[in-house]
Amino acid sequence: MGPGLFWNFPPKAGCTVPQSLLQTIRLSRMAGMKEQQFTEEKPLLPEQRGVDSDMQDKGEEASSGLPCPTSNAPLNPPSPPSRPTHRWHVIARHWLRQTRRRTSGLIPETFDQLMPVGDWKEHDVETPYGMLHVVIRGAPKGNKPAILTYHDVGLNHKLCFNSFFSNEDMQEITKHFVVCHVDAPGQQIGASQMPQGYQYPTMDQLASMLPTVVQHFGFKSIVGIGVGAGAYILAKFALIFPDLVEGLVLLNIDPNGKGWIDWAATKLSGLTSALPDTVLPHLFSQEELMNNTELVQSYRQQINNTVNQFNLQLFWNMYNSRRDLEMNRSGSVINAKTLKCPAMLVVGDNAPAEEGVVECNSKLDPTNTTFLKMSDSGGLPQLTQPGKLTEAFKYFLQGMGYMPSASMTRLARSRTASLTSAGSIDGSRSRACTHSDSTEGVGPITHTMEVSC
Repeated sequence: MGPGLFWNFPPKAGCTVPQSLLQTIRLSRMAGMKEQQFTEEKPLLPEQRGVDSDMQDKGEEASSGLPCPTSNAPLNPPSPPSRPTHRWHVIARHWLRQTRRRTSGLIPETFDQLMPVGDWKEHDVETPYGMLHVVIRGAPKGNKPAILTYHDVGLNHKLCFNSFFSNEDMQEITKHFVVCHVDAPGQQIGASQMPQGYQYPTMDQLASMLPTVVQHFGFKSIVGIGVGAGAYILAKFALIFPDLVEGLVLLNIDPNGKGWIDWAATKLSGLTSALPDTVLPHLFSQEELMNNTELVQSYRQQINNTVNQFNLQLFWNMYNSRRDLEMNRSGSVINAKTLKCPAMLVVGDNAPAEEGVVECNSKLDPTNTTFLKMSDSGGLPQLTQPGKLTEAFKYFLQGMGYMPSASMTRLARSRTASLTSAGSIDGSRSRACTHSDSTEGVGPITHTMEVSC
């Protein structure tokens, strides 16, 4: 404590100083030091100002009757501060109340409010082909399927799906389902490097690891959301275990294996470029890469820093060694095998996987397939257009019989109106919604929807 904080008066017969006054002087001095640290003054409420004025007047009346000490030592007691002793606490309380009132609904009380509702829990699930890192939120809800995601090569569940599942419109969907994110072996953030000589699972084996995950968490079935390599794995899973899959949303799926020329080009690119620069053309469109957009720069850095490069090389090599998905539209070949569940194929305009998605659409049953081509979305629509994709996903679930009470948003109304007007102007256009409610005419009823949005 600094000098002069406490005043000790010498005992004199003719000097009577009340102890209450000494206590007031001490507290005033301490309050004055605190006020020097509080630079911003806040207004007080009217009733508080009235109480303070009365207290100040009483203090001045008490000090006017105080006799002066007769000691020769100079007595210069500190002048009382402009505010009473207790005013610092009043200001602090009032300022906190005003701050809470002004920021109500804007600033979260806790950091948890910045995250999606619910707690994400991490699990390591042992499968016949190795360990899988799984992140899950919620618990199975009756007979409803779980939403299971699988990321693309070069990414993990956070890099691939965080923007999509953090979208506020997605909360209307996820509150009805348990959500399960699956990371390919060794691709999660902080994964340890695979040992030298490790044989990475093939694409078929990666698909065969998923039934263990479904059984481990007690899911009745799943609705899968896959991107790129993840879309290929989920499609393979649905072909092998059709009873476990109720629906699929496949982004940037390429059902074809690489030929020798493509395989050699990939190998040459790997020798002359860093691994992130080799993977980026698989993820983003040429326009995005040429413009070197902020998204491309960010993902180049994150792929390099957050994904183990040795593990990524193993996954990248295995994806490029994949075989064709053995599926064909019914009637096109003998004993044709295709997806039995409803499927929605999604691709961005000018995306690197556009041709592969179009070919995949030609191999699926047109009565339960939706083809969605999203304009101005680049190579990863779930990152650049999460709102549009969320809307499409909601209607996909409604078509399966879930979430019947979900309302139509402004985006859906505008898209429906544009499709209706386009169909009335030129009924022969291919990019229109072709849904028939009548059984008249030749040929089967088609539920195929091809939309550009």
